[in-house]
Amino acid sequence: MAADNGNMFDINFLLASMVWGTVGTGCLVYGKKQAAAPALVAGLALVVLSSFIRSPLLLSALSLFCLSGMVWATKRGY
Repeated sequence: MAADNGNMFDINFLLASMVWGTVGTGCLVYGKKQAAAPALVAGLALVVLSSFIRSPLLLSALSLFCLSGMVWATKRGY
C-alpha cells in the first residue's frame, strides 16, 4: 500500500508547479536585468507560490492573478 505524501507526486501539481515556477524564474531574471520592479515582484511571487501552494487549480489562479498585476502595473508606468 502506497503512503500518502500529501499530493507531492500528483502529476497535475508537478506540471503546474514546473510551469509557473519557470514563468516566475523568467520574470525574476528579466525584472532584475531590466530593473523592472513589477516583473521582479511578480517573478518572486510566482516562485514562492509554486513552492508552497499544493493545489494546482489554486496555484494557477494565483499565478494568473500575479501576472495580471504585473501587466497592470507595467501599463500604469511603475
